[in-house]
Amino acid sequence: MTKLTTLGPTLNRLPHTLTANASQERTRSAQRYATQAWRKWYGLKRWKDMRAEVLLDALYSCQRCGRIEGDTSLLVADHIKPHRGRAALFWDRNNIQCLCKECHDTVKQREEKAEPVGVWD
Repeated sequence: MTKLTTLGPTLNRLPHTLTANASQERTRSAQRYATQAWRKWYGLKRWKDMRAEVLLDALYSCQRCGRIEGDTSLLVADHIKPHRGRAALFWDRNNIQCLCKECHDTVKQREEKAEPVGVWD
């Protein structure tokens, strides 16, 4: 049987990318909140209540792939039409759908990034 102490040097050589990435993400997030005031809307009780309503109405299932997810942290209340800071679109309940995190972070983000950036009416 191998002694556990033989893992010590191996563990010390592992890269510290997780710590660096977490720090970079905190910095990036702080900059985004400072420059885009609408990002604070996601922290409001009004948004959290609407999100819970959207997830419940969808029976905790993704509107893209149909996946049913019991862990609500893996579900996203997604704006169908990107609001880009427009309050009317942000708070429009009919503009919000339930997506699993995987569909939101891949397919939906790819679609949104393909559109020109800006604010339009």
